[in-house]
Amino acid sequence: MSHPAFLGAGELARKIRDREISSLELTDHYINRIEQLDGSINAVVVRDFDRALSAAAKADGELAGGNIAGPLHGVPVTVKEAFNIAGLATTWGVPPLRDNIADTDAEVVKRLRQAGAVFMGKTNVPFGLGDIQTYNEIYGVTNNPWNLSRSPGGSSGGSAAALAAGLCALEVGSDMAGSIRVPAHFCGLYGHKPTWGVVPNQGHALPGAVASPDLGVVGPMARTVEDLVLAMDLLACAQPLNQAGWRLNLPRPDKTSLREYRVAILPGSEIAPVDDEISARVVETGRILAEHGAQVSDQALPDIDLKGNHEIFLNLMWSLTTDGVSEEQYLKARQLADSIPSADLSDAAIAARARVISHRDWLQHNNRREILRYAWRRFFDDWDVLICPVFAATAINHDDGPVNQRTLTVNGVPQPYFQPMFWAGLSTVSYLPGTVFPAGLAQNGLPVGLQVIGAEYNDYITLDFVRLLTKHTGGFQIPPGYRT
Repeated sequence: MSHPAFLGAGELARKIRDREISSLELTDHYINRIEQLDGSINAVVVRDFDRALSAAAKADGELAGGNIAGPLHGVPVTVKEAFNIAGLATTWGVPPLRDNIADTDAEVVKRLRQAGAVFMGKTNVPFGLGDIQTYNEIYGVTNNPWNLSRSPGGSSGGSAAALAAGLCALEVGSDMAGSIRVPAHFCGLYGHKPTWGVVPNQGHALPGAVASPDLGVVGPMARTVEDLVLAMDLLACAQPLNQAGWRLNLPRPDKTSLREYRVAILPGSEIAPVDDEISARVVETGRILAEHGAQVSDQALPDIDLKGNHEIFLNLMWSLTTDGVSEEQYLKARQLADSIPSADLSDAAIAARARVISHRDWLQHNNRREILRYAWRRFFDDWDVLICPVFAATAINHDDGPVNQRTLTVNGVPQPYFQPMFWAGLSTVSYLPGTVFPAGLAQNGLPVGLQVIGAEYNDYITLDFVRLLTKHTGGFQIPPGYRT
């Protein structure tokens, strides 16, 4: 078998079932890669190798007895550190939680186990999951396999780096402001941000947090779109408290070729400029689609104010960040918000006010969000998908300076560090699904990813569209130096 580390999880599962390789052999292969290659990347920071080898041997024994647990029987995987795995620490990169040992598995971990997956460990995150880079005081800095001086993104940066370097077969991350999509873009992977609420997120929380957060979702990351579909088949289901009376029935694709699709493209926006090379990649993707018979428009947009959409997203997202802070921290946030002139409508000012937002104001933003959802629904009555950038640039350099002093360079011009969250919030605020796919390499040799946004609950539509598109745009490429 050539390069088994980079085969898809579904393909590896088939090889295990066909006895072409054993789960123990494959798990040992990945563990050896982690031990040999991860020193310079620092992706798999919580390692559970002994239990993984035992689970792999057990999987082989069950297979020999004619028992197959599920579609991932014996396949070695990792998950983002923020998910609970019984017996392992869940810290979110927060030093006081260094000894927070989970006593149960997160819901997605349970479902992957039931499907036969073997867990080798967990992958690195930024402090509190709150950055587009991945580093913290507990586990250190994670580097991008494409260029170790660059970040793999955040907050699922360890997940993306592990997949790109061939250290695991499948990953599960989480996303609110691009935390699946940006790392997938930075590392040349496929990632899917599901419709809000269709994948249970219990067990992806800090101690004491039980209620599901607004906006945040958990979803799969992989080297093939087929693995994203496989993972969604396993993970999408009712939340635990809803299972007695709620069933999920996501629409399935009914198109068989690109020519059947109506595709809108949004190459860029003055609200959050992107590198010309990335905008050009969106346009080129539109050209490829038109060449294969799809109806393509660079003018079609939902009937919404994009700047207003972004402001609603910022208010709703930043309002989540003071949950659980101390009274002293809250008062400081309150004082900062009160000190900002009301005429200041910058992203930083909106964020400061949102951290101490009143319930009345939150309800008003939530109502505006509902108006946006209806506008998107009308748009997707006429168009099947929207393709746009994921982020303003390719993988960024490491920068551990004060967040409020960081900038990004876009087309040679400094840009506020968090401004590109516009591209994540475009779909997040209205609960829309988004699938990221690799769209080749930039001139600097780093990957470019684009996102495909669809209507609420049309997760399998965006996934299948990407499957068809990938036939004409390529797919995952192995970073130089890791084809060993």
